[in-house]
Amino acid sequence: MTDAKHAVVMGAGLAGMLAARVLAAHVDSVTVVDRDTMPDGPYLRKGLPQARHAHLLMSGGARTIDALLPGTTDRLLAAGGHRIGLPADVVSLTAYGWQQRFRGAQFMITCSRELLDWTVRDTVLRDSRITLRDGVEVVGPRAAGGRVTGVVVRPRDGSGGPAELAADFVVDCTGRGSPAKKWLAELGLPPVREETVDSGLRYSSRVFRAPAGAERDFPVVSVYPDHRSGRPGQSAVLVPIEDGRWIVTVSGTRGAEPPNGEEGFAAFAEAVRHPIVGRLIAGAEPVTEVQGSRSTHNRRLHYEQVAGWPEGFAVMGDALAAFNPVYGHGMSCAAQAAGALEGELRRLGGLGPQLGKRVQRAVSAVVDDPWILATTQDLGYPGCRSEVTDARLADPSDAGRRFADLVSTAALSEPAVAAATMEVTTLSAPLTRLRSPEVLAAVQRLAARPAGIPASAEPPLRAQETALLTA
Repeated sequence: MTDAKHAVVMGAGLAGMLAARVLAAHVDSVTVVDRDTMPDGPYLRKGLPQARHAHLLMSGGARTIDALLPGTTDRLLAAGGHRIGLPADVVSLTAYGWQQRFRGAQFMITCSRELLDWTVRDTVLRDSRITLRDGVEVVGPRAAGGRVTGVVVRPRDGSGGPAELAADFVVDCTGRGSPAKKWLAELGLPPVREETVDSGLRYSSRVFRAPAGAERDFPVVSVYPDHRSGRPGQSAVLVPIEDGRWIVTVSGTRGAEPPNGEEGFAAFAEAVRHPIVGRLIAGAEPVTEVQGSRSTHNRRLHYEQVAGWPEGFAVMGDALAAFNPVYGHGMSCAAQAAGALEGELRRLGGLGPQLGKRVQRAVSAVVDDPWILATTQDLGYPGCRSEVTDARLADPSDAGRRFADLVSTAALSEPAVAAATMEVTTLSAPLTRLRSPEVLAAVQRLAARPAGIPASAEPPLRAQETALLTA
């Protein structure tokens, strides 16, 4: 008989690999299982279709990944990724106007999703305690005495029958298609409370070769809708990535969806609130076809509230909460959830009692703020379909909306407010940061001006960027 501890992580994406990295420091071995056969390099895979669209790794997530996997950000930058200072290195039309480009402490890393996933996966799998079993699907969990004791897997190619992987701890990181809700019901647990907010968003993306002179040190350029207008929202975002390329993603909510193919893509990019993205890609060479996606609704499962939660089990990543990708919080949430897992393991000194329940509470706290940030705006679009019970969403107060409008408008031109806003949007600080004394003082001072808070009517462009638009 052995006392060796073994963990199983279902899902080899970003959330799963970071969870495996954390667990490996507290058990003897970790097995990661995934339906896909993982590519041996920074290449696309079938099970992650959203990888073809723009991704942003916010500084709150990047710092967490570097704490778990030191040097990851440096590896991404060495491979051609970009460090985008916020808001200095963005040209962004928000719902409230053009954001002025102050220097600040927050940032985001931009690169292709396949490069990010490969960099993390390659680093994690260098740990001899972690084994990847790809090309296998999970049939279901094994449980006894109120505890998950492992999972049953089988090869997807039919080369073998089901086999059990015994485990002292199991983590579900299988994404939006997670079967955890069904599994828990089969184990006799009560229904899981679920909230959804679906603005009907659809998005399409295309990769371009950046024009000469714009391969490096080019800003993220974004044009967002005004969620207060009562009209469907349309947006266009240009994100510089490795190898001198841009990913351009256009999106629209229900009733204003973008085209799924090449025809109309550039016209849509130019027809949003400002044509800057459309004009930029007019001089860029497309290197891929247009790819569309419909997996965009916000969905949150409140596993932390389930009575009788089984020992030895936790749900993380998109399997727990999946967001509208426009806000760029998914990867950072996955990273911070892994950080929360690490925190609970350290507090218990390893696989202690009620670890699964403690982890579910901790990761629920991680997703709470980004859930509010994403859904508050999405609920403003016409035709949005929602099932929410959170009082902050079900009945937002007029005073709360007015305060949010004041802060967001002040952030355009007031450095102190912009800094606080960037801390919140990059998941580097909680929402309560927006009610700190310096933010409140700045907002009150600017709001008291006879002309209100000024907003620039023109994008804050630098010489290089202006030259591309006028070429």
